[in-house]
Amino acid sequence: MWIDTHCHLDAHEFGTESLAVARRAEEAGVGMIVIPAVARANFDVVRRLAAGVPNASYALGIHPIYVPQATDDDLAELRRQVEASLADPRFVAIGEIGLDFFIPMLCEPAMREKQERFLREQLRIARDFGLPVLAHVRRSQDQVLKHVRQIPPAGGIAHAFNGSHQQAGAFIDAGFHLGFGGAMTFTRALQIRRLAADLPLDAIVLETDAPDIAPAWVHPGRNSPEQLPAIGAALAGLRTLAPDAVRAATHANALAAIPRLAPLLA
Repeated sequence: MWIDTHCHLDAHEFGTESLAVARRAEEAGVGMIVIPAVARANFDVVRRLAAGVPNASYALGIHPIYVPQATDDDLAELRRQVEASLADPRFVAIGEIGLDFFIPMLCEPAMREKQERFLREQLRIARDFGLPVLAHVRRSQDQVLKHVRQIPPAGGIAHAFNGSHQQAGAFIDAGFHLGFGGAMTFTRALQIRRLAADLPLDAIVLETDAPDIAPAWVHPGRNSPEQLPAIGAALAGLRTLAPDAVRAATHANALAAIPRLAPLLA
């Protein structure tokens, strides 16, 4: 089966369709969808959604885009909720966390400092509880790597990876897998397509980031986890492999990156 390692199934773009979307994805062969939280306000939302969707699991974290309005109490609450959620088999990772140096407001010195502080605190939570992280690395690969090296979590995924081969190798050396999705289906995305074709297959996991980063055949429409098998077929084409080979490899890679998924799929 296919595993979507990053899908915001709780996003408002899905409205009341989240369960129907997950069912369509399951019918298409997507056996697991990982739903990352983005802020304290949706910790309970993703937990409840994963509990009600047979092929879903969830992660808890504070996304860098939500750091401006986040407080230290949110970090304390995250730690409390992570500890309490360890008994929940559908809780699998810390995420979505990281750094974003693409949005201008987030690049201001004070906000860069706050982002980095929140990342470090969330890496400590991941380290303390032995959990992998789902890392947002937009325009920030080297900076995220610096913090990961200083506060190493139990592996994780560099989500929507779009760095250099050297940066890819550094993440792999740090115990991370690299997330690829709809972006690699665009012929003009030369760097991403080169990475998808050339990196070790055992380093790659698949994701949709739905409702965002729609593949070429959906863009500019809403992305959905049911697109994952076709995205996987696109990766297979780039690597001149059979889709079933890519499905099996990326399935195994997802379990290696997020070990708490394995019992859910046994």
